[in-house]
Amino acid sequence: MLPLDPQADIGRRAWVACPNCDDRQGCDPCAAGRSCSTHWRYLLSNTGSLLHLQCPSCTHIWTHETHFGATRTFWQRLTTGLRPPG
Repeated sequence: MLPLDPQADIGRRAWVACPNCDDRQGCDPCAAGRSCSTHWRYLLSNTGSLLHLQCPSCTHIWTHETHFGATRTFWQRLTTGLRPPG
């Protein structure tokens, strides 16, 4: 298991399912699409609509494309979406 990223800050959070542990399974607020006080993720950084996240439960790090307010060009999405955060 990885340690928490030095940029992990409880003040910067996102509510996205963890692709590694799926710890929000069986949680009523999460199933309803509401913000849950337990199943949030550290928002390490973002580049436009691409979020760099870390799960506090299993410490898995991944990127998530929201497609919301996409401020990156197609080429930026294509080339930066495959790199790990950092």
